[in-house]
Amino acid sequence: MSQVIALASLLVVASAKPDLSQSYQAPGSSFGGSAGAASFLRPAARPAINFGGASPAGILTVSRPQYSFNYAVNDAFGNDFGHQEGRDGYNTQGSYYVQLPDGRLQRVAYAVNGNQGYVAQVTYEGVAQYPAFQPSASYSPAPSYG
Repeated sequence: MSQVIALASLLVVASAKPDLSQSYQAPGSSFGGSAGAASFLRPAARPAINFGGASPAGILTVSRPQYSFNYAVNDAFGNDFGHQEGRDGYNTQGSYYVQLPDGRLQRVAYAVNGNQGYVAQVTYEGVAQYPAFQPSASYSPAPSYG
């Protein structure tokens, strides 16, 4: 009897196996495309962007990018640095500075405009100082008796 049940189970499993000759079909799109077309993967045509000025037909006009920021740090631990920048459309200007370990202050003034790209001017304030090495007293632990 158990052989008959095993044979019947085997036939049920074999008949439930999917047909391997089927080919894969791309899933349909819930975004309005037809099955297999996957139209949602193609980017839509985008209008050109114009930062201000006259707007011909088909060109999206947006406001000019414009911002300004700055910060500075000067604390009791010797940290002295800062940065400021401003942008109006395609023109960006700014500067930053940092206190170097040798005592000088390094300043970088930069501008980014049009086809010239990033143009920087680096200057240094002060004179580099390298103090003479002062060895500290060597460490000698107190003897311990155990």
